[in-house]
Amino acid sequence: MKKWVGLLMLICLVNNVTAAEWQWSIRLKGYISDETNKEPQAFLWIPAGCKQVRAVVVGQHNMTEETLFDNPLFRQKMAEIGFGLIWISPGIDQQWDINKGIQKVFDQMMTDLAEVSGYGELAHIPLVPIGHSAMATYPWNFGAWNPERTLAIISLHGDAPRTNLTGYGRENLEWGRTRNIDGIPGLMIEGEYEWWEDRVNPALAFRIMYPKSCVSFLCDTGRGHFDVADKTAVYIALFLKKAAQYRLPATETVEKNQLKKLNPTEGWLAERWWQDGRKRSKPAPFKQYKGNIHDAFWYFDEEMARETEKRYTGGIGKKEQYIGSEQNDQLVSFNPQLHARMTPCFEPEADGLTFHLKAVYTDSLHSHLSDQHAHSLLRITRICGPVEVVNDTTFTVRFYRMGMDNPRRTGDIWLLAFNDGDKRYKSSVQQLNIRIPYRNTEGKRQYILFPGLPDVTSATKSVFLKAVSDCGLPIHYYIKEGPAELKEDSIIFTPIPPRTKYPVKVTVVAWQYGIAGKVQTAEPVERSFYITKK
Repeated sequence: MKKWVGLLMLICLVNNVTAAEWQWSIRLKGYISDETNKEPQAFLWIPAGCKQVRAVVVGQHNMTEETLFDNPLFRQKMAEIGFGLIWISPGIDQQWDINKGIQKVFDQMMTDLAEVSGYGELAHIPLVPIGHSAMATYPWNFGAWNPERTLAIISLHGDAPRTNLTGYGRENLEWGRTRNIDGIPGLMIEGEYEWWEDRVNPALAFRIMYPKSCVSFLCDTGRGHFDVADKTAVYIALFLKKAAQYRLPATETVEKNQLKKLNPTEGWLAERWWQDGRKRSKPAPFKQYKGNIHDAFWYFDEEMARETEKRYTGGIGKKEQYIGSEQNDQLVSFNPQLHARMTPCFEPEADGLTFHLKAVYTDSLHSHLSDQHAHSLLRITRICGPVEVVNDTTFTVRFYRMGMDNPRRTGDIWLLAFNDGDKRYKSSVQQLNIRIPYRNTEGKRQYILFPGLPDVTSATKSVFLKAVSDCGLPIHYYIKEGPAELKEDSIIFTPIPPRTKYPVKVTVVAWQYGIAGKVQTAEPVERSFYITKK
């Protein structure tokens, strides 16, 4: 596992991309988003060599769902077990209230994705709902209303099942007397630096109240609310691998109603994480566990329990270190009342896009620089939003497949400063939120000329893009859908999954942000073409 994490960090440093490929997308029928007043889009990724999809992980657009889904190591692990990914943007329901018709919208989405991709099994194969923060309650409710199809449940930096503290801050749904998630493995993750006992206790109570439930828990030690560390992505991938191992049939093809219901007494128990680092009971098979079962969570097997224990022992006895950020050689102010705590200003260079920030070590109040820290370097990575990391102090605006017409999210950039610690100091994280103006509305009006793109065959390696601005500013692009990536002004085609339905649609968007006070933001121009089979 350490080998792969090290390799991933090298990959990320060299190829710090804004977003990974998604080969297909469809509009959701019968639902209008209150964020955009349009139908949301569902994006589908299937591993390039996948002949038969065994399950799909489904996330709605909040924040770190896309952080996880874009993680190269996580995608590799999903490819190994034959899992696909679906990302819905904007999100469609924080509660999963079927009385509002959301289940019908979802089922139609799966049917449409099966049709457009050629992977017909999407209409019926098992699903893994995952959600972060404000979207962290829906996975449990989804499982309760779809028990025959839910392979596993993941609440990422989120909620306990049936919690009274929902991530979206309102009432939870009532399940009724007969509805439950018995036999369905569920994972709740809570970061050490967002720790709140009132969020953990409902998970422990639920496990006791529903003795046939299979609720696992991970304290994401050394991490906070806004990030998905590589080691956490690896842990989630292992959890999903175990779900496939214990619940899916041995054959590659998964038919309807073939999920095996788990018996929690055949798994393992391990003690919950404690903030004070007290002595822990040893993990053990369910019937042999000697600790207090009221303070224990369920795990698939010994490997899963011990991987959890490893996360709990790494930081014991280490010192805290604190991270801040500098802008123009001045510390960015820290405000504990804000969701992000730190909100640097958007101060771009002459191109209107490039800006600079520097992560620094500070005292606990984030008011002065400190030399009390690990000797390893600080890094800043993208959490979500229209940004690309050029290096650890240079960033640039880069819009992506989320689109450019969401007032809430189009101009919302989230970054993470972090250090993994060393033998003396614990891992530390600090999120940063930057709002960029969208659109630039003052100055000279700007238009984009983007010629149409002809269809190509599956033997084509690349396509050069030739959009221009009438103001002479450089044009940027993003791939909205299709088996393709961007390299400067060229579309580079990626391997096409073997059962893909041809022709395959590729959509690319040309955009120009403008320069504040001088040139207005241009209306983005979208062009689509098709890949035909050679």
